[in-house]
Amino acid sequence: MSSPPHAPNDLEAFWLPFTPNRHFKSSPRLLAKAEGMYYVDVGGRKILDGISGLWCVNAGHSPRPIAEAIARQAAELDFAPCFQFGHPKAFELASRIAAMAPDGLDYTFFVNSGSEAAETALKIARGYFAAKGEGGRFRLIGRDRSYHGVNFGGVSVGGIGNNRKAYGPLVPGTDDHLPLPYDRATDAFHPGEYDANCTYADELERLVALHGANTIAAVIVEPMTGSGGVFPTRKDYLQRLRMLCDKYGILLIFDEVITAFGRLGHTFAAERYGVTPDMICFAKGITNGAVPLGGVVATKKIYDAFLQKPDHAIDIFHGHTYTGHPLAMAAALATLDLYRDEGLFERGNALEPALRDAVHALKSAPFVTDIRNVGLAAAIELAPIADAPGKRGYEAMIRCFEEESLVVRLAGDTLVLAPALIAREDEILRMAESVRTVLKRMPGS
Repeated sequence: MSSPPHAPNDLEAFWLPFTPNRHFKSSPRLLAKAEGMYYVDVGGRKILDGISGLWCVNAGHSPRPIAEAIARQAAELDFAPCFQFGHPKAFELASRIAAMAPDGLDYTFFVNSGSEAAETALKIARGYFAAKGEGGRFRLIGRDRSYHGVNFGGVSVGGIGNNRKAYGPLVPGTDDHLPLPYDRATDAFHPGEYDANCTYADELERLVALHGANTIAAVIVEPMTGSGGVFPTRKDYLQRLRMLCDKYGILLIFDEVITAFGRLGHTFAAERYGVTPDMICFAKGITNGAVPLGGVVATKKIYDAFLQKPDHAIDIFHGHTYTGHPLAMAAALATLDLYRDEGLFERGNALEPALRDAVHALKSAPFVTDIRNVGLAAAIELAPIADAPGKRGYEAMIRCFEEESLVVRLAGDTLVLAPALIAREDEILRMAESVRTVLKRMPGS
């Protein structure tokens, strides 16, 4: 017997991702409108967005130029395939991205999300070596606490246990992970990037000795560990990884799904650290969250390795129905214009000290065991409740929404703030003080 049909407004039919569905549906948090730094819920309450949507609404909610660009594009060309065909805005956007990316990163493959971007980069890495006659290079090395989306490749190289353990066996050749470049004994409450220490990157040498460089295709890292709890990098870390990858002929991939487009004060975090990888994954901020879009920008040597003869042969057997979707292209072009015209990357960079000072002032707040920040991203880590990991963080997140009209991100028992680039300093201060108020009200404080 089939289940009874759900009423049109029944909450039961929607299976929410990364959410305790039973609890949510007993007390839903429904957002109806958004503008600038604020949501409005279905009851008309104004709520401060402390996480830029989901790390993506970097220019604030509902900018008119982006909405108008999407509407114009929908009326002009709603869809065009990029299998054997194309349309002008896809090539225009790819050229814009190449011009903004670090020198040498010139070719963009469009997808629809950060998960697809990571998956695509991993496939390209293996395909690149296969095209060069080095198919034995199949290993893909990630890092502890990293997040590279939810598809099988991204989960396999990712380093968040709960995202992995229910879905094994995972992709072969992805068992090895570099350590998170963080030491709680010396780095807790450290503002910004951590001090130099090459030993974290040098762990790659051990993996090369164990497996042989001729079996390793790529290393993938986030310049800032985002969804794993906002862990900044060390001052020498990415430079050291670049040197080691060059030494052993390994591709270096930066997952910049979160860090690109102003989150760390630049178009790409690669600029902040002066390191050019072989590929960069992007998504989120490229359209300000208005339309799903992601991509991989790669070097000419990678692109050229896939080119085939005779001319009718397909270069890369990979892609999606919505690759280069016209509405996404229009949204992205309008978003890049907005970032440029309003100087938002520079504005975000200037706001970094305000967020740093606001969150580190919470060091004495109840339950706080660590505070981390870089760019416009910060984490307030809380002591877990014995035998109930994640419960204190979850309660704090709910209380921020219900009692302080603030949306924060949750990573276990860690609260994350990632304000939009348009935030005012008083709004940033309010985010931190709302967290303080909530922690003071919680049981055991």
